Amino acid sequence: MTDWGQPFSRETLRLPVVLSAGSLTTMAGGAIAPVLPDLMQDLNIDLAWGGTLASFHCLTLALFSPLLGLLADKIGPSRVLFPAMTFYGIFGVIGAWMPNFWSLLLVRGLLGIACGGLAASCLGVLGRLYEGEARTRMLGFATAVLTLTGIIYPLLGGLVGNSHWQYAFYLNGLAFPLAFLGIYAFDSQSPAAKSSQSQGLGGKLTQELSRLPTARLLLTMGLSSIAMYAVVIYAPIYLDQALGLTPKLNGLVLAARAIGAALISAFGAKPLAKLMGLNRSTALGFGVMAATLAPIPWITNLGGVLIAAAIFGLGFGLVLPNLYNALANISPFELRASILAVGTGISFLGQFASPVVLGVVLNIWGLASVFYAASILTIAAGLLLFAPLPQPDS
Repeated sequence: MTDWGQPFSRETLRLPVVLSAGSLTTMAGGAIAPVLPDLMQDLNIDLAWGGTLASFHCLTLALFSPLLGLLADKIGPSRVLFPAMTFYGIFGVIGAWMPNFWSLLLVRGLLGIACGGLAASCLGVLGRLYEGEARTRMLGFATAVLTLTGIIYPLLGGLVGNSHWQYAFYLNGLAFPLAFLGIYAFDSQSPAAKSSQSQGLGGKLTQELSRLPTARLLLTMGLSSIAMYAVVIYAPIYLDQALGLTPKLNGLVLAARAIGAALISAFGAKPLAKLMGLNRSTALGFGVMAATLAPIPWITNLGGVLIAAAIFGLGFGLVLPNLYNALANISPFELRASILAVGTGISFLGQFASPVVLGVVLNIWGLASVFYAASILTIAAGLLLFAPLPQPDS
C-alpha cells in the first residue's frame, strides 16, 4: 500500500508538471485571442497587423525551439524546463503594460523564446520516458491535455478580459508557481545526455531533417498550423464584426473548438490510427477540418458557430497526435527531443505565417475568404499523406 506522501512524490508530480508546462504554449496565444479586438481598438492597431500580435511568439518559438531542443538533448530536458517557465511568466505578464504595438510585439517575441524552451523540454521528457504504444497513448493524452487547456484558457481570457484586455495577460503568471513545482519534481536527479552522445548531434540532426519522410511530416505540420490558427486569430474578429460577440463569447467559441479535439485525442486517435493506418486517419482529420472551415462565413448564429467549432476540433484532434507520433516513430532516441522540438517549431512557424499568408487574402478578397483559403490549405496538407511515407533506413 502506498504511503500518504506517495501522491506528492517527485516521480508522481513529474508528468503533471510536464503536461501543465506544455499547456502554457497554448495559453500564450489562446488567452489573448478573445480580447484581440478590444486590444486592437485600444492601441489603435490596424486589422491586418493585429493578427501578428497573436502569432508573433510563434515565429521566435519556431526559430529557437530547435536550438533549445539540442540543448535539452545535451544537458537533459528537465534542466531546460525551469528557466523556460520562469521567463514565460515574466514576459507573459509584462505584455499587459506595453503602451503600443511595437513594444508589445517585442515582448511577444521574447515570450515565444520561452515557449520554445517549454516545447523542447516537455516533448523531450515525454520522448525519453515512453516508447512504442505507451508513447502513442501518452502523446494522445498530452494532446488531450493541450486541447482541454485550449478550452480553459480562452474561456479564462475572455472572462477576465471582459472588463479590460490587460487582465488576460496576467493569466501567464500561473507559470511562476508551476516553476517551483518543477524544481521539486525534477530536483537535480534528471540525467543529462552523456557527453559521447552529445558530440556531433547538430550534424546528425541536419541529416535526419533532410530525409524525405521527416521533411514531408514537417511540411504537413506547417500547412496544418497555418489553417488551424486561422480559427484562433480570425474567428473572434469575424464574430465580433458579424455577430457582435463579446470577448467572453469569443472565448466560448474557441473553447468549443477544443472540446472535440480533447475527446478525439484522448479516446479516438489511437483506435482510428490502428484501424485505418496513421496516414489515412490523419487525412480524415484534415478533411473534417476543411469541411468545417469553409462554411464559417455562412453561419449567422452563435449555436451554429459553436457546432462548427466543435466539429473542427474533432478533425484537429485527429491530426495533431498522429503527426507527432509519426515524427517520433522515425526519430533516433538520442535526437528525439531535438526532432520533436523542430516539429513544434515548424508548427508554430505555421501559426506565425497564418496572419501573414492569410492577411494577403484578407486585404485582397475580404475576411470571409480567409476561411475558404484555410480550408484549401487543410486539403493540401491531407493530400500529402495519401501516399505512404518511405520507410526509414534501418
